[in-house]
Amino acid sequence: MDKIRPLQDRVVIRRVNEEEKTAGGLFIPDTAKEPPLEGEVVAVGNGKVLDDGSVRALEVKVGDRVLFGKYTGSDVILEGEKRLVVREDDILGIILK
Repeated sequence: MDKIRPLQDRVVIRRVNEEEKTAGGLFIPDTAKEPPLEGEVVAVGNGKVLDDGSVRALEVKVGDRVLFGKYTGSDVILEGEKRLVVREDDILGIILK
């Protein structure tokens, strides 16, 4: 389990594993792979501080599967694994089960 608590409206995401081969059965080399744009939320901050000083709780929660933009956030290494730290505003949507 990740030992981090992001601040304010930031969210820590673990990217999902991408497919190793195409639907047609061809294997994709590492040099041609794009980082996945889907991940699981592993930690969330306390909320977004509004102009009036109040705090709005985040809509995403730990365990949610989310979509995010290609050039969104900052990659960090936590406990030897790569994670993505984004603001909640950078999350495009929650994948419903």
